[in-house]
Amino acid sequence: MANRKILMKKIISPISIILFAVILRLLPHPPNLVPIAAMALFGGYYLNKKFALVIPLIAMFISDIFLGFHATMPYVYGSFLLTGILGLWLKNHRHARNIVGGTLLSSIAFFLITNFGVWAQGSYARDVSGLFQSYIMGIPFLRNTLLGDLGYVGLFFGSYELAKFLILEHGFSRVLTIKK
Repeated sequence: MANRKILMKKIISPISIILFAVILRLLPHPPNLVPIAAMALFGGYYLNKKFALVIPLIAMFISDIFLGFHATMPYVYGSFLLTGILGLWLKNHRHARNIVGGTLLSSIAFFLITNFGVWAQGSYARDVSGLFQSYIMGIPFLRNTLLGDLGYVGLFFGSYELAKFLILEHGFSRVLTIKK
């Protein structure tokens, strides 16, 4: 059993999560359809606290080296930090509805925080109408954010739980053995 737990820890090592997220973010994709928020929730839920909050930020920073830096980065990074904190909360509130609710909350928080950042950086008029315009213009991105976050959360959590079930409950070697 101890060897199986070690195998599970190796499967989701922080470095592999970072590399996976960086690669997915660098591949062509629709705007905001990326795994960073899902990784932040997943990290908060499954990893220890020291990795949970920094992994999404490291993945963002590494990929931003290639994609470019911009003025709204503090808002983007801050929203992912909040998502990681939400993932830590989920660790103590383990239920599928909480994960789905946390994913939706994370997506909406990202939308509100980053569009506020776009407005605050001067992309729209510096009044309430400009702020509303920023949110209205961000609605198409919200759809992709919701789709990406829900899809990647399902992929990450589902894959991990399936792997855990197969490895810890049934033994990895038994899963790979084909019966004749």
